[in-house]
Amino acid sequence: MSKETRVAIVSGARTPFVKAMTVFKNQKAEDLSVAAVNGTLEKSGIDVKDVDFLSWGITVVDSRIPNMARHVVLNSNLTPSTRAMTITDNCISGTSAIQHIYHQIKEGRIEVGIAGGVDSMSNPVLRFNEKATRIFADSAFMKTMGEQLKAFSKLRPKDFFPERPGVAEPFTGLTMGEHCELMVKEWNISREAQDELAARSHQRAAAATEDGRLGEEIVPVNGVEKDGLVRPGTTAEKLAGLKPCFDRSSAGTLTAANSSALTDGASAVMLMSEERAKKEGLEILAFIEDFEVASIDPDDGLLMAPAVAMPRMLKRNKVTFDDLDIVEVHEAFAGQVECNRAAWKQGWKEPAVGEIPEDKLNPQGSSIALGHPFSATGGRIALSLALQLKRTGGKRGAMSVCAAGASGTTMLLSRD
Repeated sequence: MSKETRVAIVSGARTPFVKAMTVFKNQKAEDLSVAAVNGTLEKSGIDVKDVDFLSWGITVVDSRIPNMARHVVLNSNLTPSTRAMTITDNCISGTSAIQHIYHQIKEGRIEVGIAGGVDSMSNPVLRFNEKATRIFADSAFMKTMGEQLKAFSKLRPKDFFPERPGVAEPFTGLTMGEHCELMVKEWNISREAQDELAARSHQRAAAATEDGRLGEEIVPVNGVEKDGLVRPGTTAEKLAGLKPCFDRSSAGTLTAANSSALTDGASAVMLMSEERAKKEGLEILAFIEDFEVASIDPDDGLLMAPAVAMPRMLKRNKVTFDDLDIVEVHEAFAGQVECNRAAWKQGWKEPAVGEIPEDKLNPQGSSIALGHPFSATGGRIALSLALQLKRTGGKRGAMSVCAAGASGTTMLLSRD
């Protein structure tokens, strides 16, 4: 296959995204994954035997299922001969899975692949503290009941309580929200700007739910047919009365409403070489033109890596925001979006690339309104962007996702 081979998105599906510990509480990560993969296969209409590879992302990893991708293959409508690889890359796991399939198609190793990701915050693997974990692990190798009882006698009642799952950055010990509070203070992002973006996310997502645009992406799961976090009627004025939840002082600006919620969900996209898509008679939703991945020092801003990746990608492709019809920016926090936008406008580590017009930014809302099941977000945004370009007649769009570990990625899609 030639280097000029173009890689196309031809199908995709996602589950509804719902708040953790609600209607998907009994749906494990593999259940949600299978729903998204089977939905993608059904929407594509191709023979399942033609799918060469599944690349699947997950952030909340279950040590009992180290290769979630292979588990999904064997439990979905894919054939056992479909190769599979699990990718864990924090919140960009889904986009990293897409890039993995992209490269394999580009290199001529495969012609058809599915990429995506999942996370279930309702079903994390629970951990005990270090003391209890050590005792339990050692006891499995003890030869007598007496040795085990002696070891267990060192445990205290508090040792039997599992640690509460969290989203702290392991390199710094701060939560994502605490890091974002540092960012918004450095970039002088106001509470008002954050609440306005959050309200706009809900308003646009509510409109896209009502008219069926978001429904085009979704496959129902156990009778659930739409996203569960969208709040119609949300306004910046209503959000202004909420108290900060990360910096609880008068200087805090991040609230539960202008931050994304812990969410359950899965998403998938099917990629094909252009030649194979035309041979199959499939409509090409969009081509993946390029992408860029960047990593920075967490002390420079944990969620600021897209501020580096986007200018590099746009410059390489001789594109500006004015040339794009849609720009999708993952909303981990409204403050994170505004910090990245400020960096793109002013220049930061890379030259300035301009300002994103409000009407081009997240036309259907994003993660604040829809939710953020970590590894599923990249697939959701890629599918949503492709469908929006098709629906509106747009020619080109870009997407951006930040991640823990101070990494981030951007992708450029087109219908040219």
